[in-house]
Amino acid sequence: MRRFFRHPVRLVPLGFLAMIMLGTVLLMLPAATNEARYTPFTTALFTSASAVSVTGLTVVDTPDYWNGFGLVMITVLTQVGGLGILTGATLVILVVARQLGLRNRLLVQAETAEFGVGDVRRLLLRIAATVGACEAMMTAVLAGRFWLGYDYPPGRALWYGLFHAVQGFNNGGFALFPDSLIGFARDPWICLPIAFGTIVGGLGFPALFEATREWHRPGHWAIATKLTVWGSVALLAVGFVGLLAAEWSDPRTIGTYDIPGKVLAVFTQDAVLRTGGFATLDIAALDEEGVPLLIALMFIGGGSASTAGGIKVSTFFLLGFAIWAELRGEPDVTVGRRRVATASLRQALTVALLSVALVVGGTVVLLLLTEGLPYHRALLETTSAFSTTGLSTGVSSTVADPGQLVLTLLMYVGRVGPLTLGSAIALNTRRRLYRYPEEQPIVG
Repeated sequence: MRRFFRHPVRLVPLGFLAMIMLGTVLLMLPAATNEARYTPFTTALFTSASAVSVTGLTVVDTPDYWNGFGLVMITVLTQVGGLGILTGATLVILVVARQLGLRNRLLVQAETAEFGVGDVRRLLLRIAATVGACEAMMTAVLAGRFWLGYDYPPGRALWYGLFHAVQGFNNGGFALFPDSLIGFARDPWICLPIAFGTIVGGLGFPALFEATREWHRPGHWAIATKLTVWGSVALLAVGFVGLLAAEWSDPRTIGTYDIPGKVLAVFTQDAVLRTGGFATLDIAALDEEGVPLLIALMFIGGGSASTAGGIKVSTFFLLGFAIWAELRGEPDVTVGRRRVATASLRQALTVALLSVALVVGGTVVLLLLTEGLPYHRALLETTSAFSTTGLSTGVSSTVADPGQLVLTLLMYVGRVGPLTLGSAIALNTRRRLYRYPEEQPIVG
């Protein structure tokens, strides 16, 4: 036990598990529901795990089932989960840097480029200030719109603004409307603040802080920042063009909208697609041809040390650079004018392949447990759970308890798994004093 807790990194999954169980107990209380009755354990566990892992998947109608206390608990769990992810992931980088040898420590510091091991207090204060400022601005805009544009009473407008601001910045995806944000798909005062908060929260603070500090010198950014920022821009462009082309004339989604409405609805959906979980399009009504694009973008996710899930943007594009270098016969993988360490490539490959195995395995189990479930819907739901995105075609609320437990496990593993796995790999790095003879097996 003492060896297990030697590295604080291993406390991260236990902390998230403890918060999920505490939330489960509180959500089971009759005081949390509109009907003043005990919530079934599976329902409370699923909702708590979805909130703490900032996923947003639901098995009950959020505004109809939960009362004020229950909704406040979901908000608190989402905020704690989001802050825990942001601070925990960033502090893990510092812990890993301290545990590594001098050479690897310098490599980690070169990647983070912002904070040293002794800057924990300044780091936490800056994270808290950024989160507070973004959520306050989002709350003000949203509350003002609900009040002035939709005639909500001031108190209700403030609560709706705060709830959706917390969900948006933390990439939670819970909504106080039965159709998520579909009813506001053509309202820029609702859609744009949520899209802004989701993008900022999904970048991750290491990349966000360096990009804002060195905005005038993007060529000097660390590799991780370059991959995260420019990779996110590229994925946003691909998702926007793909969704707009696929749904342009579909009357079930945006076919009846005018051109500005189409652009706004698709842009907002694209902004929250990889991380946020809100819906401005009816996901269940999307053509099957567009589902692979959604699954791919959700699986990639957002930036490292962010509220987003998935394998991370930097991991995906790092593997892309590795493939490009191999096709060109290059001896090294380079990004800009920097050579990528072999250890980083192995870590990226490990995280990606294990994530594929978890999603495929979860999909197979869900299909075995649910008769008549289409494969593409099962794959979308498991990918959404593992990537902590929260988009759904309604599968979560229709599968039986065993299926919901599978999705709950995927949300938990998807939230803490890549972080813990990446840290464990880094901490287990050791130097051998010998090397075996090299051999090149046939590949392909």
